[in-house]
Amino acid sequence: MSTLWESMGPALWPAFWLTIQLTFFSAIGALIWGVLLAAMKVSPVPVMRGFATVYVNVVRNTPLTLIVLFCSVGLYQNLDMALAPESDHFFATNNFRLAILGFVLYTATFVCETLRAGFNTVPIGQAEAARSLGLSFPQVFRLIVLPQALRTVIAPLGSVLIALTKNTTIASVIGVGEAALLMKSELETHGDQILVIFAVIAVGFMIITLAEGAFFGWAAKRWAVKR
Repeated sequence: MSTLWESMGPALWPAFWLTIQLTFFSAIGALIWGVLLAAMKVSPVPVMRGFATVYVNVVRNTPLTLIVLFCSVGLYQNLDMALAPESDHFFATNNFRLAILGFVLYTATFVCETLRAGFNTVPIGQAEAARSLGLSFPQVFRLIVLPQALRTVIAPLGSVLIALTKNTTIASVIGVGEAALLMKSELETHGDQILVIFAVIAVGFMIITLAEGAFFGWAAKRWAVKR
């Protein structure tokens, strides 16, 4: 046990810190792209609605592992699309950003569908009244529909974030040194202590996801729309 802790202990915080960073930056990107997709889905422009519908249906039903591998193998290795400047840590930084790109592309589809459900809770009369006052679709969406929809789907968005946190383990397939990659390396070195290694990594993820759940549960009550 002492040998395991000597090798695993110092690497635990850096690995989980990378997991938190993956979650944070991917969540911001997914929220932005998801809002844009949701806006396109309810847009009066047929081309935008069609693009958003096809994108969500295709990406949401594609395994996340394939999307992350596409970002690494397809965009970087075949198309030379580098997301980091040349440096001593180029590959680590580039793979980290490619993983974030994959998570954003995938998670945004779930954000979009969650927001679209929130749009249905906004009284249609409010949007009609705003249009009768001369507001354009972007103004109605930004000022009236989106703020109310966001407040009604805080809890479901929390579930999407928790799923994203667990999905960050897939980043290990392109060499991002987060918690799952640490677990894999420790299993190869200390194969006789599988249960202990699994338990330590599982507890780390439980701490993160329970904290996220508690925060979004509080936020949902704090900012709930009063009807």
